[in-house]
Amino acid sequence: MSATVHIAKLSAAALALAAVFELSGCSTRAAVPEAPRFALVAHPQDATGASAEVYSGDVHARYESQLGFRVAGKIRARLVDVGNHVEAGQVLAELDPLDLKLQVASAQANLSSAQAARDLAQSEHDRYRALLDKHFISQTQFDTQVNTLKAAQAQVAQAQAALAVARNQAEYTTLKADHAGVITTISAETGQVVNAGQNVAMLARDGAIEVEIAVPENRVGNYRVGQPAVLEAWADTGKRLSGHLREIAPEADRTTRTYRVRVGLDDDAAPLKFGQTARVYFAAADGAQQQIVPLSALYERTGKAAVWVVDQRTHQVHLTPVDVSAYREQGAVVSAGLVPSQWIVTAGVHKLRDGDTISPVDSINRPVNL
Repeated sequence: MSATVHIAKLSAAALALAAVFELSGCSTRAAVPEAPRFALVAHPQDATGASAEVYSGDVHARYESQLGFRVAGKIRARLVDVGNHVEAGQVLAELDPLDLKLQVASAQANLSSAQAARDLAQSEHDRYRALLDKHFISQTQFDTQVNTLKAAQAQVAQAQAALAVARNQAEYTTLKADHAGVITTISAETGQVVNAGQNVAMLARDGAIEVEIAVPENRVGNYRVGQPAVLEAWADTGKRLSGHLREIAPEADRTTRTYRVRVGLDDDAAPLKFGQTARVYFAAADGAQQQIVPLSALYERTGKAAVWVVDQRTHQVHLTPVDVSAYREQGAVVSAGLVPSQWIVTAGVHKLRDGDTISPVDSINRPVNL
């Protein structure tokens, strides 16, 4: 055997041995299972806010009173500021009472004069009565004195009424709160001359709180008094409060062509402040059963929407068909196929296969304990 043939045989043996090792290595790598891939998971969210019609409005007291003096005059003192809580009967402002006190004195003098005239007429009436009984005067002369007495008595009654009015007006120089509440507006200052009935302060009564919204004329027919609603303060997003539609204006606003709608809170002690911005949600009848999922969680199979649901025990994913009723900015509204307690994959759904095992993490890559 030549050296060349021997070398060729050795080379062939070496190649065969290398092929055996290569096949052995491939078999070893194939036997190693793949590590579970990380996947973002989350619960479906309640779709009440997403599927509902939403309106923005302002928080008001149910009863708001514009308070003003019942007489004209110059404001002598203002005793409250905006934001003060006042009790029923508390003095808010005072007018200069000098002119009204003079009117009381004048009315008192007029009454005294009328009473003196009445007393004189009464005396004359009695004297003429005695003369008539003795037949010294005619019946006509006596009747004249009777009428004079009646006129004097009427003058007294008129003067008494005028005095009562003057005294009442003197008391009207003090502006008092008719109910307990909060002063929301001050429209007049000390030294200002105001007319009778001119608005001086706005009082928001304690008790019922409402949100006033504007509803377009093409939507107002969808609502009725007593309809339930959900309210949410713009400054406290996520805290939902229950309420109901209390009032629908019978006439549209002439400028905006919208209808003023008042939605009352069921809890009068809700932590809302007057003037705050609030959202009002009118949910559909089946809104409580709907869920919302991120758009990135949707997967399509044979033209139908589906999501990957995670088995909480095995961490395996299974494709579950769902019914999507609407698409919103917040996500897809699912009307059937999911329950709030399930975990679903919210990203990378196109890289999954049915039965894959995942390692669930939240939106900031923290492990999730299902």
